Amino acid sequence: MKQKYSHNTSNTKIALGSRNFIENRAITLAHYIIDSKDTVRGAAKKFGISKSTVHKDVSERLMKINPSLAKEVRVVLEENKAERHIRGGMATKLKYSHLKKWEVEKTSHFSHLYKIRHRI
Repeated sequence: MKQKYSHNTSNTKIALGSRNFIENRAITLAHYIIDSKDTVRGAAKKFGISKSTVHKDVSERLMKINPSLAKEVRVVLEENKAERHIRGGMATKLKYSHLKKWEVEKTSHFSHLYKIRHRI
């Protein structure tokens, strides 16, 4: 059963000064990241807050609130960091995968222009 995570933005202005609100947000973010194995960027998007806030909540604030939970989050974040170059490569491959066919068509259609340009 999937657990739902929500971030109530309607009371954000009222509760921002509340230390309890920030602590609860840090704990909720930690549980979300551990359960979903999501990245800081993904958690920020899900909760509608900045990456900087998520990072500060789960790395600095959470260590003071619940050190064992902070260690669990750190494991997930280190795993994500280790896989980052793989995900980036996959994203780049996907981004340019459709261009290969276009490039072949472009060079065959404009081959005379390509040859003229490179002879000089």
